[in-house]
Amino acid sequence: MSDFRLRVFQAVARHLNFTKAAQELFITQPAVTKHIHELERAHGQRLLERSGNRVALTEAGRLLLAHADTVAASARLLDDQLQALHHPDEATGRLRLGASTTLSQYVLPGLLPAFQAAYPRVQLTLLNANSEHIAQALLRGDLDLGMVEGRSRSRDLHYELLLPDELVAVRRATPGRPQLASLPLAEALAHPLVLRERGSGTLEVLEYALRELQIKLSSLRVAFYFDNTEAIKAYLEAAPGAIGFVSRRALARELAGGALEIVPIEGLHLPRQFDAVWVQGQPLLRAALRFLSFVQASAKKAL
Repeated sequence: MSDFRLRVFQAVARHLNFTKAAQELFITQPAVTKHIHELERAHGQRLLERSGNRVALTEAGRLLLAHADTVAASARLLDDQLQALHHPDEATGRLRLGASTTLSQYVLPGLLPAFQAAYPRVQLTLLNANSEHIAQALLRGDLDLGMVEGRSRSRDLHYELLLPDELVAVRRATPGRPQLASLPLAEALAHPLVLRERGSGTLEVLEYALRELQIKLSSLRVAFYFDNTEAIKAYLEAAPGAIGFVSRRALARELAGGALEIVPIEGLHLPRQFDAVWVQGQPLLRAALRFLSFVQASAKKAL
């Protein structure tokens, strides 16, 4: 029941671009301009500063954006509560999920069909991004539930264990090469390294473990940073001297096919966990609660 003009303003504030806001909302750019002008007239203040093609929020615009985000969250919660009165025994409505890359590619695809079968009235969308971007999207109100990896925590978000994971060192497998018992840490880190990008939970876990060993990532020879695990695996298959660090959950196919092999490294252990995350103090929608319970129960069955 929120004012559509606020939705238009949120879209412009999110993209800082009138054309992209119009595309998101499936309206014309002149219609976007009209709604923004109406809001500015209603409040008697400029909400946006325009300089050529550049758009920026004014102080009044930042205040209105915070209000619009609160209104949107309240409207979604009201809709969820009304749906609960109409359908008390099942979850319904739209559920906007966000998950870091490892979860999106290697964990959730195997779980989503069973959840959809159990809760057919829930409409799922999934944003695939690194942990840092998922946190930002939650705080903007673009997601209902996030699933992330890594050690960073925001005081504005609530974190809850989803399932355990482990990072492993991996390299191209060589037919006939004897299975490696372990590799000394210094020798392993002397190889060209292939890593995830800044902002990813995978890199954060590795960097923290190295810091505990008084090793700076900047002192190592990094061959390449990639924004996805598939690219790391493909690079390793083409670079026999390189070592990468990825989730054990991402390696089933390559290990079974003999394309890659795990490299045990002396003194370097990289356990981590995937966390469910949502805005601190904001109640979860029923569909989000059901999804969280479903994934946690599935993880326990797999142990």
